[in-house]
Amino acid sequence: MNGDLAGHPTALEHPARAEKGALRRHYRSLRRELRQEPGGGWTNLEEAIAAAVRRELPGWLGPDQWLGLYWPLPGEVDLRPLAAEGIPVALPAVEAAASMAYRPWSPADPLAPDGCGIPAPLAAAGNLPPAALAVLLVPALAFDPATGIRLGSGGGWYDRLRADPAWAAVPALAVLPAHGLHPGLPREPWDLPFDGWLDGDGLHGLAAV
Repeated sequence: MNGDLAGHPTALEHPARAEKGALRRHYRSLRRELRQEPGGGWTNLEEAIAAAVRRELPGWLGPDQWLGLYWPLPGEVDLRPLAAEGIPVALPAVEAAASMAYRPWSPADPLAPDGCGIPAPLAAAGNLPPAALAVLLVPALAFDPATGIRLGSGGGWYDRLRADPAWAAVPALAVLPAHGLHPGLPREPWDLPFDGWLDGDGLHGLAAV
């Protein structure tokens, strides 16, 4: 589940829009090249990021809290195997009201396409309040380590969610390969900084949340 801008009433008017589009094409191309490299580099990257999450979990999860993951689109780091290890995981779901919620999920739970056609837990699982999420791990195409600004796929869902102060208070980390670090990413008024990022070298920006 990705998103930065689409759906915002002035998205097409902002001068950063075209620059973001070009950067998305660039980093998608780099991502395809990385995934096609021989030697299992992409698999190693996913395993390294998952290992970093495991190391940090004791400092993240409080009682009755979930780790906010995502259902990966092609080219996004897949962290779903963490759910099979007994880690309490929640996935986002875009609802009919054009809003996004997080719902508990385990690998045995049924899924259905959400409002964006992405597999998501059923509404019967119940929407979690912001305080129930310990950390949100969010896929990124690029990330500015100086400002905390993330470049996503352009759907706008995470921006709309985090426009709510209660959700903005939940620590959020971008997940991406290290080649996606991009100082000086263009920023629009609705872009909110993230608290850090995870790449193949581990956690950056936070020692623990």
